[in-house]
Amino acid sequence: MDGQLGDFLRSRRARIRPEEVGLPSYGRRRVPGLRREEVAQLAGVSVDYYVRLEQSRGPGDPSRTRSGGVSDAVLDAIARVLRLDEAEQAYLRAVARPRRQDGPGPAASRVRPGVRLLLDGMDRSPAYVLDHRMEVLAWNALADAVLGFGGPGDLSLPRRLFLDPEARELYPDWDDVTAQMVAHLRLQAGHHPGDPATAELVAELSRASERFRHLWADHLVKPCDHGVKLLRHPVAGLLTLPYETLTIPAAPDQTIVAYTPEPGSQTAERLALLGSWATSGTG
Repeated sequence: MDGQLGDFLRSRRARIRPEEVGLPSYGRRRVPGLRREEVAQLAGVSVDYYVRLEQSRGPGDPSRTRSGGVSDAVLDAIARVLRLDEAEQAYLRAVARPRRQDGPGPAASRVRPGVRLLLDGMDRSPAYVLDHRMEVLAWNALADAVLGFGGPGDLSLPRRLFLDPEARELYPDWDDVTAQMVAHLRLQAGHHPGDPATAELVAELSRASERFRHLWADHLVKPCDHGVKLLRHPVAGLLTLPYETLTIPAAPDQTIVAYTPEPGSQTAERLALLGSWATSGTG
């Protein structure tokens, strides 16, 4: 995933029209959006400096500070010109100043016993733990009943969503869900530079799924921290599932995802029946 910084900057300036930032358009342009020279002018840096950023020329690049990273002032100015939101600014900082990483190691995929007990105690909420690649590491019984994590399927949510033909049936709003998942995966990839497993996942999905390839090329970044998912369960029917995510402080690359159905709602009732059905082992 080399070139993340340059690709991201090019994609973001392509969406800004010159007139939006007070520049004359001068008729039809060869490519959409702002030119590199215009971004540099508006950000108050030299054209050569900005070009080197987009080309990501490495540690010897004069656009970098003595400490090895692009300065806060430059990143803030570029973010302002490109109208980056909070998530995009975080991504820009991550790819412009990648952290040195020694690899996730075996402990990264281990879920502490206390977290597993917490999941099991959430008997009314389907809940599971994800790592930064959106691999499912642990789940409770209700999450298994809803999403089948204990079965033979892949525990990678991106693989399930893009490679499993049944995903389109499970998610009525599959287009929205896929866009959201890719935006979150790219955000996480920016915070974990050089992770070979993430690179392999992106390469695999890019080869196998035109939809993924298109979304990845858009360079959208957005966290999946809360929202609502619609699921069409083969037994329980349509489920409307608000969700919240909680990062585990002792394992910051692990996140608990908990679906929180409204008490007394049809979805809550259906989940209760589904839980009873799963516990009884009948059906």
